[in-house]
Amino acid sequence: MVKQQVTVKNATGLSLKPTEYLYKIALLYKAHTAFEYNGGTANAKSILSILGSGVKCGDEITLVCSGNDEEEALAALVAAVEEGLGE
Repeated sequence: MVKQQVTVKNATGLSLKPTEYLYKIALLYKAHTAFEYNGGTANAKSILSILGSGVKCGDEITLVCSGNDEEEALAALVAAVEEGLGE
């Protein structure tokens, strides 16, 4: 299992379009992908789970990946968040 904390930088946080962007990247990997926020965990391969997290601009989340391609999955998810989730 690998983890990394990142700050959500895009103006709308994890609203619908950024959620879809994160979700599509997570689906590219076999590893279990999730993030921890505000005492809870959201499955990055579930649009409803991501949207339900309530993450806003400036919030810090901890991305967590486990499985065969966990390193690659984590790197891709971190890059997506740092680059603004397609916005």
